[in-house]
Parts: sequence; C-alpha cells; structure tokens
Amino acid sequence: MIKLTFPQNLYTTKHEFNDYGTDDMRYGDITATRLKKEFRLTNISNVVDPWTMTQLTAFDNPQSRFFGAYGDNRRSTGLSVQQCARLLFEEMQLTSLPFACVGPWKYLINRMLQHFQSANGMPFNDMELNAAYQAQIINDNSKNSSLAAIREELNKRIDYVKGSLSLNSIPFITKQIKDRVLPKFDSMILDKINGLGITIHDVYATRIDLLSLEISKKGWCAQIKYSGQDHFGLDVNDIRQVKFNQFQFFRIWFILQRFEKFGFRPFLTNMEATITLEEKRP
Repeated sequence: MIKLTFPQNLYTTKHEFNDYGTDDMRYGDITATRLKKEFRLTNISNVVDPWTMTQLTAFDNPQSRFFGAYGDNRRSTGLSVQQCARLLFEEMQLTSLPFACVGPWKYLINRMLQHFQSANGMPFNDMELNAAYQAQIINDNSKNSSLAAIREELNKRIDYVKGSLSLNSIPFITKQIKDRVLPKFDSMILDKINGLGITIHDVYATRIDLLSLEISKKGWCAQIKYSGQDHFGLDVNDIRQVKFNQFQFFRIWFILQRFEKFGFRPFLTNMEATITLEEKRP
C-alpha cells in the first residue's frame, strides 16, 4: 500500500483559478453605439445619462411623471466622467437593496461594490464571505452534497486494521465528487435576498483538498479544505438575458464595466473554508 501524503487533492474543476481570459473579465471594450444597438441599453439610470454625461432632473427622467414637461429643453447638468461614474455607483448601492435585505451577509454587496469602484481589479478576500462559504458547505444536507460524498467514500475505504487510507482510494473519491453538486449560492429564495446570490451565485472554480486524516480504532477525523473562486464581472451573454437586463442594477453594472468611457475592472472573488469531518465506528 502506497502511503498517503498531505495535502492530498481530492477534486479540482476544469475551470482554472486566476482565469482572466473569460469574457466576464473584460472591461472598457464596448462602444456606446454597440451598447445601445446590440444590447438595447438606452435607459440606464434614473440619476444620470451616461451617453451624454449629464445629471438628470425629474423633467428629464423617463421614470418621472414630470418627464417632458419642458419639451425638448433639457434641464440636466453636465458631468465629468468621474462624477458620472460616482453617481452610478451610488445608484447601484441603492438598487442592490432588494437583493440584499436579510441575514448576516447583506452588507457584503456594499464592500464588493466599493472594491469594484476603487481596487482596479485586485482580487477580493473577505472573512465574512469565507464564513458564508463554509456555512453553505456544512448546511448542505442533500444527497448531492460533495461533503457527503467524501464522508461516504472515507467510510467505505479506510482500512482500520492498518490504520490507513490507500492512495488508490483518491480517484474513487474524486469520481464521487464529480457526480455531486459543488457549493454555490443558488437557493430558490434565500440567496436571492441575502446578498450572496447577487455577489456570487455560482462559483467559477473549486478545489477540494484533504489536509489531514487521523484514524483510530474508534473512528476517523479529517480536515477538508474547500477553495472557491468566482468572477465579479458580467459577460455579454449575461446582459442579453432577461433575468439580468430587466434590472437597473445589472444594467448599471454592465455599463460601468464594459463602456469604453468607464472601464471599471472586474475582479476575482476568493473563498475558502476548512471543515472537520468525523466519524465514529459503530
């Protein structure tokens, strides 16, 4: 039997970590003409018109009942690119509220938007996000849980006589994880309003490692590390979908990221969680 060494990789997605080559990581690459014609992004904001870089009044805003009261005589105020972007970010914060109104992680979107505005594409790490990631993994009690697959395979393959796990067991664990669901924030209701669905939703890349495994006659104890990474960015297919395009929050996001006059850089969102698995022998 080949001795198992640690850490031991149990599973890694085909999607690579630190992948800056995807469409959702592009920025400042689309003209106003294309944004309006191809993606039908004409009415973006209730506060500013990013195409003319002007601040709107109630008389210029199509959402206002006073719209058009002065005919074609616009009463808006000219803005610099920086001023226009700042107002759009403020509006993004407000329009994010319906997606982040309950639970301990509802303020996470605020920090991520501030990072989007000021960090120039640097990766994002947050202790509360790690806590949310860990909670998602631990609280997934479904049969499709990847953690459940690891527990089942360890129970099946640990040799209590020799007090060890064969290296040949790892491919079997990997296969079982492939057939399960990896951690993500996509619950039918809660993740749509707790701030996690809007900030993360899916997870682009995942790695699962076995950090340690202690075996005794009474049972076993393992340390499992999950590492996840997502892209805080929108691709062209996202904005073409009604579920994104219909919301002002995502229209503003796409404009701030992809419009050539703004070009705010998307970023990688990193998550990790170390979980203790234990099993007592019957």
